[in-house]
Amino acid sequence: MQIFSSLPFKSFLFAALFMAISTGGFSQKKELRHVVMFKFKDTSSAADVKKVEDAFHGLKDKIKQIKDYEWGTNNSPEGLDNGFTHLFFVTFKSEEDRAIYLPHPDHKAFVEVLMPHLDKVMVLDYWAKK
Repeated sequence: MQIFSSLPFKSFLFAALFMAISTGGFSQKKELRHVVMFKFKDTSSAADVKKVEDAFHGLKDKIKQIKDYEWGTNNSPEGLDNGFTHLFFVTFKSEEDRAIYLPHPDHKAFVEVLMPHLDKVMVLDYWAKK
C-alpha cells in the first residue's frame, strides 16, 4: 500500500518505535511497590501467625489506596532467608497513596496484632520498572 511507504507514515512509525524503546514499552504504568518481610518469634504459634496473616490480608479491603496485594511464604532452597518466612507485596499508584496507608488507623491496628509476634521485619519500597 502507498500509505506504508509515505514519508509522513515512516516518520510517525519511527517516532512511535523510538518512544516505545525509550520508555520500555508502548504503555508504561508507574507502580510503587511496598515489600514487607517478617521473621516471627520462635514462641509464636501457628495460630498466632495465622492471625497476623489474616489481619494483613484484611487491609486490602479496608484501605482503598492499596491498588494490588499479594503474599506468600518462603520456599527458597538456597537457605539465604535469615529466618524470614513471610513476604507481603503491596502496590500503590503514588507516594501519596502510600503516605495515607502508613498512618491509616487500619494499618496501625494491624501493627498492633503483629508486634507481639514479630522478631524481625524488612521493608523495601521501589518504583517498578518493566
